[in-house]
Amino acid sequence: MSTTTTAASSRTTIVIDPITRIEGHLKIEAIVEGGVVKEARSSGTLYRGFEGILRGRDPRDAQQITQRICGVCPQAHGTAAALCLDSAFGLAGAIPDNGRIVRNLLLGANYIQSHVLHFYHLAALDYVDVAAAAGYEGTDPDLASVADFVRRGELAPFVPRYEGDYRLPAELNRAATAHYVQALTMRRKAHEMLAIFGGKMPHSVGVVPGGATVEPTVDRIAAFLWRLNELRHFIDNVYVPDVLAVAGAYPDYFGIGRGCGRYLSYGVFDLDGAEPSYVDRRRFLPAGTTDAGLDVSPVRAERITEHVRHSWYADAATGLNPAMGRTEPDRDKPGAYSWLKAPRYDGRAHEVGPLARVLVAYAAGDPAVRKTVDGVLAHSGAGPDALFSVLGRHAARALECKLTADAMAEWVLGLKPGQPTYVEHALPESASGVGLVDAARGALGHWIDVREGRIANYQCVVPTTWNASPRGDDGEPGPIEQAIEGTRIRDQGNPFEIVRIVRSFDPCTACAVHLVTPRGRSLGAFHV
Repeated sequence: MSTTTTAASSRTTIVIDPITRIEGHLKIEAIVEGGVVKEARSSGTLYRGFEGILRGRDPRDAQQITQRICGVCPQAHGTAAALCLDSAFGLAGAIPDNGRIVRNLLLGANYIQSHVLHFYHLAALDYVDVAAAAGYEGTDPDLASVADFVRRGELAPFVPRYEGDYRLPAELNRAATAHYVQALTMRRKAHEMLAIFGGKMPHSVGVVPGGATVEPTVDRIAAFLWRLNELRHFIDNVYVPDVLAVAGAYPDYFGIGRGCGRYLSYGVFDLDGAEPSYVDRRRFLPAGTTDAGLDVSPVRAERITEHVRHSWYADAATGLNPAMGRTEPDRDKPGAYSWLKAPRYDGRAHEVGPLARVLVAYAAGDPAVRKTVDGVLAHSGAGPDALFSVLGRHAARALECKLTADAMAEWVLGLKPGQPTYVEHALPESASGVGLVDAARGALGHWIDVREGRIANYQCVVPTTWNASPRGDDGEPGPIEQAIEGTRIRDQGNPFEIVRIVRSFDPCTACAVHLVTPRGRSLGAFHV
C-alpha cells in the first residue's frame, strides 16, 4: 500500500495505490479541498481478457473457464455461466428440483465463506486494534498465539495498514482478534460444505448446464448439515455480535459513505424453476431496483448498458447492452483512467451487493428480512436511512449471511435421494442466452452468443464493475467514487476514512480485471 499526496494551492490529491485487503488491484485518487473530498476516481489497473479467451470455444467450456475469473467467488461465476447456458440451450425452466437445490447450496456455501472472509480478514482491521492483544494473559490458544506475536513485534499480516481511530474497549479488541483466527476455520468448513456437493473448492465441478453433477445421499446431506449448523452457531454468536459491537462504537459511520443512492439486485437462490426469466423468478432474495425512497421496480436486462468513455476500451463499444457488447482494449485512449467499464441501469450508476439485496427485499416487504433488519436498527437506535452507509453495508452483509445460512438448513433437507439432479440436452448450432444471478458481492450477468456450435461472443458484467466503475459517458461518477466524495478527511497523510469506505463495498477487482502478458504472448497451452 502506498499513498502519494500532492498539493496545489488549497487542493490536495491523495493517491492510494493499491488499496490493500481487497481482492485484486484498485487505485483510488481523491482531490481534497478544505479537508473534504471534492472528486474521487476509482481505477482498475489490470486488463481482463476472459471475453477474448472464450471466443471460438465450445460453449460448455464457459462454465469451467469463467470460474477462473476469481478464486474467492468462482461458484458465482459457475452458477451464472450455467444459467446462461441453460438459457441458450432452452433448459431454463427444466432443471430438476434436486439440481436447483444443489445449486443453491453450493452458492450459499460460497456466500457464507465470502461474507466471513470480508468482515474478519479484509475489513475488521479497520476497526479492531490488534495491539490490544499484547495484554492478553488467558488460556484461549488462538488469542494467546496472536498475543505472543504482537508482544514480539511480529504484527504481519495485521500490518502495514492505516492507523484508525480505534474505539473498541480492550476486551472487545482482544475477542475480535481471536475471532479473526477462528474465522479461518469457519471459512474452511464452508469450503468443505461446497466440496460435498461440488467436488472441490475453488473451481467446483458440481454445477453444469442442465443441473448438477452430484446426486444427494443421506450421508452427503448429513455431512453438509453438520458443518452448516457449526457455521450457523458462529454467525449467530460471533459474527453478528461483532458487527453490532463495531456499529455501537462507530455510530458516525452510519452517516458516512452513502454512495449513489440507487440499488440493483438480480435476486438469488431460486425457489422454483418454472419461470424462464431469471429476474421474474421467485427467489429467496428477490430481483429489483430501489432507492432511498424504498420503492421497488422490476429489473429488465435490456436496460443494462456499459459505458467506456472513461475506460481503456474502444469508444465503439460504449452504450451497448452486454448481449451486443464488445471488449476491445485501447490502452492509449485519452481521458480514460480505468480498465473497468461503467455498467449503468437506465443510464444511471447503481450500487450492487448485500446492501442492495437487503434493501430490495426490505422494500418488497419480505417479512423475515424486515424483522431482522428492524431488530438491528432498533439495537443501534437508527432508522432505515442508516443503512445507506459504510456500517449499513457491513450490517446488511452479516444479516444476509444469517438469513441465507438459516434457509440452507431447510433447503438441504428438501433434497430427495434417488431423484434426478440433471436433465439431458443437445448442443445447438446457434443460440443466445443470458444468466443473471447475484454473487456475494452483487449483481452478476453472463451473456453468450453461439454460432456454428462455438462461442462467437461472451460478456461478463461482474459486481465490482458496477461498484468500482469509472465515470459514465455523461460524467456521473461510479458508486464507490460517489461514496468517497463529500467525505471529511481528518489526516490526509493517514486517510483511513477512504479505505473504510472502499472496503465496505468488498471490492473484487480480481473479478473486474485480469492480466495477460503485455504483448499478448501465450503462457501455455493445455489439451484435455
